Amino acid sequence: MTILQNAPATTVIRDSRRGMDVESLKRSFINHIAFTQAKVPGYASANDRYMALAMTVRDRLIERWIATRRAYYSRPDIKRVYYLSLEFLMGRTLGNSLVNLGMYDEAHQALFELGDDLEEMREWEEDAGLGNGGLGRLAACFLDSMATLALPGYGYGIRYDYGMFHQVIVNGYQVERPDDWLRLGNPWEIPRPEHTLRVRFYGRVEHYRDGRGRDRARWVDTHDIMAMPYDVPVPGYGNNTVNTLRLFSAKSTNDFELDYFNHGNYMQACEDKLRTENITKVLYPKDDCEQGRELRLKQEYLLVSASLQDILDRFCAQHEDWRLLPERAAIQLNDTHPALAVPELMRLLTDEQGLDWDEAWDLTQRTLAYTNHTVMPEALEKWPVKLLDKLLPRHLEIIYEINGRILETIHRRYPYDAARVQRMSLIEEGSEKRVRMAHLAVVGSHSVNGVSALHTQILKDDVLRDFHELYPDRINNKTNGITPRRWLRKANPALAYLITDAIGEGWIRNLDELRRLIPFAEDPEFRRRWREVKRVNKERLASYLRKRQGLLLDVDSLFDVQVKRLHEYKRQTLNLLHAITLYNRIKSGAEPDPVPRTILLGGKAAPGYLQAKLCTKLTVAIGDVINHDPDIRGLLKVAFLENYRVSLAERVIPAADLSEQISTAGMEASGTGNMKFALNGALTIGTLDGANVEIKDQVGPDNIFIFGLTAEEVRDLKSRGYDPRNRYLTVPELRTAIDQIAQNHFSRQEPGVFQALVHRLLDEGDPFLNLADFTAYVECQKRVSEAYRDAERWTRMSILNTASMGVFSSDRTIHEYTRDIWNVQPVPVTHVSSDDMLNWHDASGLADGIHIPHGGG
Repeated sequence: MTILQNAPATTVIRDSRRGMDVESLKRSFINHIAFTQAKVPGYASANDRYMALAMTVRDRLIERWIATRRAYYSRPDIKRVYYLSLEFLMGRTLGNSLVNLGMYDEAHQALFELGDDLEEMREWEEDAGLGNGGLGRLAACFLDSMATLALPGYGYGIRYDYGMFHQVIVNGYQVERPDDWLRLGNPWEIPRPEHTLRVRFYGRVEHYRDGRGRDRARWVDTHDIMAMPYDVPVPGYGNNTVNTLRLFSAKSTNDFELDYFNHGNYMQACEDKLRTENITKVLYPKDDCEQGRELRLKQEYLLVSASLQDILDRFCAQHEDWRLLPERAAIQLNDTHPALAVPELMRLLTDEQGLDWDEAWDLTQRTLAYTNHTVMPEALEKWPVKLLDKLLPRHLEIIYEINGRILETIHRRYPYDAARVQRMSLIEEGSEKRVRMAHLAVVGSHSVNGVSALHTQILKDDVLRDFHELYPDRINNKTNGITPRRWLRKANPALAYLITDAIGEGWIRNLDELRRLIPFAEDPEFRRRWREVKRVNKERLASYLRKRQGLLLDVDSLFDVQVKRLHEYKRQTLNLLHAITLYNRIKSGAEPDPVPRTILLGGKAAPGYLQAKLCTKLTVAIGDVINHDPDIRGLLKVAFLENYRVSLAERVIPAADLSEQISTAGMEASGTGNMKFALNGALTIGTLDGANVEIKDQVGPDNIFIFGLTAEEVRDLKSRGYDPRNRYLTVPELRTAIDQIAQNHFSRQEPGVFQALVHRLLDEGDPFLNLADFTAYVECQKRVSEAYRDAERWTRMSILNTASMGVFSSDRTIHEYTRDIWNVQPVPVTHVSSDDMLNWHDASGLADGIHIPHGGG
């Protein structure tokens, strides 16, 4: 127990919930220790102190949150953005809120004066791991930017009881453990049980004619569940805006349970309640069985149905004319997961509100927009027609109606092209009919955007070519971005302070200001300070990994880092083949004066993805051999970073020297890790894939290490016939590395454990072209070592990378969405007053649901 040295336990302290100065923060903190945690300050646990600090910060957020809602609802003419995403990888909230509120230093000082430490306290917060990787982290960055730009933006997602699993490495294998991120409570959320919404499943459809003789449909005999919202504040940087992330949790209906209880079937009542609430229990349930697929589809529909009901309730609170909907609401679908928004919005407008089909379709298309995040076939969702018919029968009818009308248009435009009709149909024919969710999102939206220039061109030329020809103005590019508040100002405070000292703090809101660093790349003293910051960050990471994983790292070595979701197209295997080659060169003396290198890999593999999980095992196995080989003399180390997540990324990225972005060209939509590393001064080694192309354009070819086949060359090689065995037989170092894996050099205790991986490379065609790019990659790594040997040159390149990252701010991305897709204007919050919280006679926008059905915000 830490005693708050300067806080007498018997002192009654005046409440202070709004002040941003050190003394106000101290008073508020101690009050929360006493009146929220019910503890005497001297006996408060570490978790008590974290919760008290979180509540202290939350008080200041809530005042601005209420002012923001008042500003939005005082103007019925404003247009709002609603961002629907199955993932929001928010990470930790405390530090980010302190930065955006502009009181990080004051909080640090207040705690210091009370005998506590802010950095230690931040470690008590669990990561809100409500996402798997770049998709969810992008959504979180976008919310930050919308608030910073004072845009009336809302996030809608799911409050998973268990987030992305907690990864433990046991004997080199990934073991998935539950991520019980809510076990100690979540001080950042506000439950809104009074605004719970009804979501329906199963049932049947009745058709009838209404009083005007129009064909209508009723969805009846449904099994209903309740979606209870939890609101999370999202503060902007340096302004008074606090927007809302609304997360839904599945709850059972009281009447459904009561029926069982009334008939004495208590066990059945409990089982059905548990089954219902399982819908939001786990992020991405395994979908390799019928039950798992049904649960995943239920998650997607719960998100869509609850969100759209909430959005339409907001609209109806201030408008009666449905023709205004596209002028008051912009709904962005983050990938295909929320694609059911198309039939659901049509159902709500036609079945519930009585609109004609053509009017409802016009409103739906003009309101919805879709972001595509992948060209990988397995990631373009296709739901079995049989499952949709069972779970959402009315939606399947609507999908068929949409399909029929779209196919009529295609027939008229291309009357003799049956193949095109088949390709563009929303229904994929075959032994099991499936609904193509990407196609559904494309036809139901007025805008479809890719997330990098290359990715968007691939959509136009290949994946969505037919739709691009039918709708030539619909597909556009919005290159992804990252928020500099979290990924530089918060994650790398030493570098942020150095940059601010040189050019001022304007870069935090306008990242283009970083270009003013370019002249400093020629300043020897500035370069020395830049290297000093990097070394401090490497020492910080090394200390953390020594305590957590027992790793001993040489901070003078080149930190070569690849951290991202484990997938074959991201080619962690190529990285490991180079590690083995470097090991063999050092051991044999073929590399007489090697640059010391630490190769760090990290990321999570999907539980059922064997090849990706083998990559984790191989990384650990290679490290076990190399790190204990006395012939290597510590010149090379390989390690796997356990349980990679946002908070660990904030330690790893500032410490990295080299950023591995080596996906097979044409397969990475964008990537945002590449941007985070470059913003923090790491140099990139990568293929011309995703946003790497645009990073190269910004930093210049001399400040990035590019290798390998282009996307066009990949397509050409595969069309001509690619033989990986030929590469294996003709490249001696490659053959040696693969033979070592196959012949158990790294797995003497588990012979044959890596045979599936070797088989994938040699006998299954090496689908991601590891062997094709091996020689170019190894040669490029040699250029990396030569550059790192020259500290002044490397530092100059590092500074120029950071200086060139302005275009990759998520603020720029959101500005482009606002200008080209959403047509939304900022609504600055100019007035924040405690009077707002005390004016009971004018509560519009102050508390969810007072004047606004289902939850204000």
